[in-house]
Amino acid sequence: MDYFKVFHRLQNGNDVRGAAIATDKEQQTLTPDIAAYIARAYAAWLAERTGKAVGDLRIGVGHDSRVTAEPLSEAVLKGLSVAESYNCHLISTPAMFQSTVLPGSDFDGAVMITASHLPFNRNGLKFFTKDGGLEHSELTEVLDLATALAEKYAGGGAAEAADNTAGGAAEAAENTAGGAAEAPGNTEGGTPAAEVKDVSAAGLPEGEGSSVDFDMVGLYCDHMKQIIIDEVQAEDREHPLAGLHIVEDAGNGAAGFFATDILQPLGADISGSVYLDPDGTFPNHIPNPENHDAMNAARKAVTDSRADLGVIFDCDGDRGAVVFADGTEVNRNVLIALLAAILAPKHPGSVIVTDSVTSDELHDFLEKDLGLKHFRYRRGYKNVIDKGIELNKAGEDCELAIETSGHGAFKENYFSDDGAYIAVKIICTMARLQKEGKTIESLIRDLKQPAESVEVRYTIAGEDFADYGTKVLEDFRVFAEQDPRFHIVEPNYEGIRVSFDDEEVKGWMLLRKSLHDPVLPMNIEAEKAGGTDIIRKRLEPFFARFDRLSV
Repeated sequence: MDYFKVFHRLQNGNDVRGAAIATDKEQQTLTPDIAAYIARAYAAWLAERTGKAVGDLRIGVGHDSRVTAEPLSEAVLKGLSVAESYNCHLISTPAMFQSTVLPGSDFDGAVMITASHLPFNRNGLKFFTKDGGLEHSELTEVLDLATALAEKYAGGGAAEAADNTAGGAAEAAENTAGGAAEAPGNTEGGTPAAEVKDVSAAGLPEGEGSSVDFDMVGLYCDHMKQIIIDEVQAEDREHPLAGLHIVEDAGNGAAGFFATDILQPLGADISGSVYLDPDGTFPNHIPNPENHDAMNAARKAVTDSRADLGVIFDCDGDRGAVVFADGTEVNRNVLIALLAAILAPKHPGSVIVTDSVTSDELHDFLEKDLGLKHFRYRRGYKNVIDKGIELNKAGEDCELAIETSGHGAFKENYFSDDGAYIAVKIICTMARLQKEGKTIESLIRDLKQPAESVEVRYTIAGEDFADYGTKVLEDFRVFAEQDPRFHIVEPNYEGIRVSFDDEEVKGWMLLRKSLHDPVLPMNIEAEKAGGTDIIRKRLEPFFARFDRLSV
């Protein structure tokens, strides 16, 4: 049994993700037993990190609306039986992070069972400390510990002489083949279904800790309501949102409480809100602010109910977007511009960190119109957030780190990516502007938009796709340097970005490697209609060289 492969193939960046239900297209890779071992390993890792005895740890556990949430939650709580655990039940991911910092909970760590917007059969685990989500290397260490525990107990008869201390688990992990330093982010190849089912937690010893129910949603909602009360500064402090009609599309995910438990008690009219009830089959649309059907549903909810604003979240609530009263979608570049415009008056000259695919128009708006600094970094919300934290530690003020996917993290909110906090910042600003006879739309009136925007995804055939992708990028740089119409953008932190500014076309393109998949995504934007076709035609001679690339 290759336990190392069973556990490490579940690592996706700094999250655990796998198929919790087998389908005709993929086998099950994440079982409750596997989750129990990972949770036990997390407790051991956290004890070592905090210097506390594992039995003194206080760890919260929550989950989104997925159909596999309950059995996985029970398994995680079993794994955490060596500590004091708190069952927070259905909740958003940002609320679970807040459980580590808010007075009233102040947990040492937290586990969130979610797979964000992925299909209903998927699920996963996110881990938090008071410093935020685990880094990639830290999760690798946890999975090393889980591997060692499974090697010790999954055989069934190894329950005797259990050593549940952090030191014992860490010592076992040191004997795991490969160790943390050699653990891959994603192990290639499949894990036979029989191997996954053979990972039994029956031999994993029960601990002496206790588990109790905890109303973390209530604590989080009280926290958010107080933020709104303090920021709006309405005469009626108990109902600062009176007179605002705001609808929510929760996509049947975990964040339906935003409308019912935060907005409505503060006086907002939430009539017309849709899909607030949790349903892990996602019967109406994928809970994803980047999804076309999801945004159309949110737009329809706003226009049908004649609301002032619409908000939409992904399944676990860590991403968000809004819709203006006229149905205008506010996501991606537009959302970044709006949040930056809200921050700019209080934080002149602040840095806004974004991912690599933001537009030239957004860059100009941030720097020329708002007087901010734009740091265009790499894709991956954790990359963007970590860069914002790094800049602040270096003495440069960064108030917002945000990816175009809707993961937005504010310095004032512990750099936690929280869709509800994004919505709160916009709603509070909207309420204040309304008292002045102004509209929220006025803040981004000067933001220009590209006429065209396309993404082309080149699939790489063959097993050595990472090396092949690197070679394509190296050759593309040479190709671009030889054509005077191509202007390579520097500095650039991901892939090759090229700008075009000639009589035929004005725009840009970015060719990069996917974070995890055998894909080379290429984004192209043009200032005028027809420009993306012109840019693609200029690129055809290059891509014709590579027989392992296909669209």
